Amino acid sequence: MADDLGHRATRHAVVIGGSLAGLLAARVLAEHAEKVTVVERDRFPEGPDARPGVPQGRHLHVLIAGGQQAFDELLPGFLKELGELGAPKVGVPEDMVQWQNGKWFRRTPASAHFYSGPRPQLEWLVRQRVFADPRIELVEGHETVGLTGDSSRVRGVRLRERGAGAEKETRVLEADLVVDASGRSTKSADWLAGIGAEAPHEETIDTGLAYGTRVYRAPAGVLGSDAMGYFIVPNPAQEYGAVVLPVGDGTHLVTLSGLRGNEPPTEEGAFEEYAKRMPHSVISDWLAEAEPVSPVYGFRRTANIRRRYDRPGRRPAGFLATGDALCAFNPIYGQGMAVAALTAVALRRALADPKRTPTTRRVQRALLDASRQAWDISTGADKKMPGAVGGAASPGALDKAVGWYLGRVQERAAGDPVVGVPFRKALTLTAPMTALFAPAVARAVLFGPVSETPAEPPLRRTDG
Repeated sequence: MADDLGHRATRHAVVIGGSLAGLLAARVLAEHAEKVTVVERDRFPEGPDARPGVPQGRHLHVLIAGGQQAFDELLPGFLKELGELGAPKVGVPEDMVQWQNGKWFRRTPASAHFYSGPRPQLEWLVRQRVFADPRIELVEGHETVGLTGDSSRVRGVRLRERGAGAEKETRVLEADLVVDASGRSTKSADWLAGIGAEAPHEETIDTGLAYGTRVYRAPAGVLGSDAMGYFIVPNPAQEYGAVVLPVGDGTHLVTLSGLRGNEPPTEEGAFEEYAKRMPHSVISDWLAEAEPVSPVYGFRRTANIRRRYDRPGRRPAGFLATGDALCAFNPIYGQGMAVAALTAVALRRALADPKRTPTTRRVQRALLDASRQAWDISTGADKKMPGAVGGAASPGALDKAVGWYLGRVQERAAGDPVVGVPFRKALTLTAPMTALFAPAVARAVLFGPVSETPAEPPLRRTDG
């Protein structure tokens, strides 16, 4: 079989991992393969409940605008269904009290929206849609322990059942295409070595950022505010962060973050005390009025990791990586779900391209390109943070020049809609970063004044 991933060449595709990236990849592959099998280590819950295979499942997840467009393209009507489930739709900057780089953002009319419902709810909705397709099958409670084939072509996966009393012998699931969507803990390096192939080079940037999340119930209008949420954005001079957002059931998720050596605690009472480290008391004041209704859940694995399958190496045809197995971001920037969907859209377009044969190398490059802007945003911010480590952490000459310009963008985004609107479009992956260099924006950035912003948290829209 030629190295062609489209049309009738792919009879059976296997997706390793029932993550959002894996589910959406399966949705696309079903348009080209006779059968798609999703292999998942967990056993999925029947309803919208958390599962062990999503270690961040109890933490904040937002679906930003670029992801919304991609989800609706892949699963038409998805956003309508998400809204019907009660996922809050939050407008920025109008609905948020936001502090960044020493400034409070003016609460001008929203130029972008995100959904802040719980991750298990969104994932459950995706599962319902994806597995309604009779071409897509699920193998639950099995882990992938290796690939079959050789360094020129992958021909399947080796599986082992998990759980007490499970058979420990492996079985082979043959496939014309294998997609690794197993997340940032992927064992792909071992799998590829096992068939005589080479693992991709990894790029990393790690600030050591850690965060803790707790569920709270608060009465409407806490602090006399009409805001839906609060956001303290850390920067190199102020390393603590906080987010307060509704999740649609009358509760809020509160996430506090800090860098290596100053991680937020998970002990009872200490979490609220940690909030007093923020540059303003608005978060701790809000917490004082709210009732905690869960333990504090911690999370520490926040490094940015990109696996360069696009670079030369002895790698087999018929093997692709997607989602966090390809490019994992610091979760604090809220890009992961959007990039999972954008990457699936890129997969669809690459496989359906009438002008180019969808070879493994070409399709893999398209998937990496779909994550590039999110990578540049996440790592561009992280490499400036104190204590950042990793091979991709050292800024070059171009990084310094761009960083100077983007610093001026951020100074003006809080108060000037001419800069703030394209800034939010770029951050939400609905416009390229080049939009920040458009003539009108560049004039405001290079020659315009820094607009006046609120001196205190704009608790009501009229304050901004």
